Amino acid sequence: MTEIRLTNTLTRQIEDFVPIIPGQVGVYLCGPTVYDLAHLGNARSAVNFDMLHRLLRHDFGAENVSFVRNITDVDDKIIARSIETGKPIGELTAASTQDYLDDLDALSVLPVTNMPRATEYIPEMIGMIEVLIDKGHAYVAPDGNVLFHVPSMNDYGQLSRRSQDDIIAGARVEVSSAKRDASDFVLWKPKKNEEPESAAFASPWGLGRPGWHIECSAMSKSILGDVFDIHAGGNDLIFPHHENEIAQSRCANDTAHMAKTWLHNGMLMVEGQKMSKSLGNFFTVRDLLGEGHQGETLRLSLLSGHYRAPLDFTQAKLVEAKNRLDSWYRTWNGAPAAAEVPEPVLRAVRDDLNTPQAFAEIDALKSNPAQLAAAAQFLGLLTQSPEDWFQGGGSDEDGLSGDAIDALIIERADAKKAKNFARADEIRDQLTEAGIILEDGAGGTTWRRG
Repeated sequence: MTEIRLTNTLTRQIEDFVPIIPGQVGVYLCGPTVYDLAHLGNARSAVNFDMLHRLLRHDFGAENVSFVRNITDVDDKIIARSIETGKPIGELTAASTQDYLDDLDALSVLPVTNMPRATEYIPEMIGMIEVLIDKGHAYVAPDGNVLFHVPSMNDYGQLSRRSQDDIIAGARVEVSSAKRDASDFVLWKPKKNEEPESAAFASPWGLGRPGWHIECSAMSKSILGDVFDIHAGGNDLIFPHHENEIAQSRCANDTAHMAKTWLHNGMLMVEGQKMSKSLGNFFTVRDLLGEGHQGETLRLSLLSGHYRAPLDFTQAKLVEAKNRLDSWYRTWNGAPAAAEVPEPVLRAVRDDLNTPQAFAEIDALKSNPAQLAAAAQFLGLLTQSPEDWFQGGGSDEDGLSGDAIDALIIERADAKKAKNFARADEIRDQLTEAGIILEDGAGGTTWRRG
């Protein structure tokens, strides 16, 4: 087996991946805060690291890979949305979590091994905070906040390599005015009067809720252990979230590492600009699926750039992805896929998840449909029949669902039998105008979307 090589954010080097326990792999990926639909940035992280999941399952066996992606279901944004909409927090987070999973399913993201919810691990978070207090790394401030004392860790900041000024800015000094040091960050927040009881939990420090960072430290430790193989997420999480996770975990567990390898995907732009509701370029996965784009088209678009680099998500990129998939589906034509993934494609993905190179290798397999199918399916593509692919992507909103098209084709055939050629031509024109391509053959009429 060719070695897997990954760029480790902690060392700033590309390294051979060697599991801590030979033959077994543990991965923790930061998941969403569930209060709204997943946007494209959420989707990019999930899809990029789904390729890591697929590679590890291929090389080590699915039974030897523990892939964890958490759900943050207690947070300031969740509380604010609950108050704004009047929905109970549990109802809001359950619905948002299901929406997220439905979107990932449309993007062919594999189910993870574990999906811990933060609210399920409150006792573990409290226990870790108590250890940090006992060891002198945390303290209870006069205003009721429990804070991690950054100067207590002499090598804090190795992951982000930020200046002290940046560290202080990232600590969100507004959380507490009673800090011993400006860079200290919150581990436990006391409940505010206006906040619902459902967002508060009993603790040795009174009713309150955990800080964001301690959630991931406690959940990863509980499932994967004190030190595990890979921690992944978007590069916007490097500081302060991942830096603070490392500080909490190492100080509580007395370890040199939290995770041996840290992977971060680049940010997503839309048409050359940062995605923003104020700019009108903010898209959710659900928005694009509703516009008729198929999940595979979105997936290929999100994988079209190297995961570590920024990705500019454009309409042109969507068209390019759709055309590429059309070409692959025509080449494949539904024949059985090869039993093995072609080595050039595996080699590309093992080289720091180089999906653009993997796509180029698939393009070169046009003369071998079985190998092309095996390669594309390894990347989570060509997941449906060619017929379904070419008939997909429409919606009932435009009056031309698959059933509606089939009904018009039957009506056209009946019109031709009755020698009502004017009506038959009228139906063909109607379908053509809607982007539906008819192909008449000896076995009848088939159709696909243009």
